[in-house]
Amino acid sequence: MMRPMTDVSGLSIGILGGTGDQGKGLAVRFAQAGHRVLIGSRSPERARQAAAEIGHGAAGAGNAEVAAEADIVIVAVPYDGHKALLESLREPLAGKIVVDCVNPLGFDKQGAYALPVEEGSAAQQAAAVLPDSRVVAAFHHVSAVLLMDPAVEKVDLDVLVLGDDREATDLVQALAAQIPGVRGVYGGRLRNAFQVEALTANLISINRRYKAHAGLRVTDV
Repeated sequence: MMRPMTDVSGLSIGILGGTGDQGKGLAVRFAQAGHRVLIGSRSPERARQAAAEIGHGAAGAGNAEVAAEADIVIVAVPYDGHKALLESLREPLAGKIVVDCVNPLGFDKQGAYALPVEEGSAAQQAAAVLPDSRVVAAFHHVSAVLLMDPAVEKVDLDVLVLGDDREATDLVQALAAQIPGVRGVYGGRLRNAFQVEALTANLISINRRYKAHAGLRVTDV
């Protein structure tokens, strides 16, 4: 039986990489749920433009400003810029819950495949770079297409939430539940994030074969 959800009302959510499809899709749903959403980008102008498209009071600024101002920060940047960005934001992210949803993937003629990460996973890399932050891995498998489609009232999906801080994972599970149809499910310690990130390659293969936007559901929980 799942535990009662933590109260996340009133929390502001910063999204680094919020001008990309995944970040923007999450921003749309959290803004619709009544959260103050802050879009971060290397280009403040692009961030403000994305925020205007999202509406619902969303605001845009540079990554450093968003990292400093938001209560919770979601990292949704391309993997190749992941480490350098977090290194530059170590100070403003100190003491905060940082939710990493980055999937280290490569692509060739055979499709998507998981890339090796020295630290074990992108989430573990984030934890190594941000020793004073509370890093949680989540939101890896949420289709940006479904998130941004206003015709999709409920997203049929469980979000696996991984981390070493129980209070932080409880809060991120509750945050996931702010998206209609979505449930946050605890998926283990941060050291188990690699296979969750890598599984995205399998979902991409499923989506291509079946022309779908596949997600995961965990049974008997």
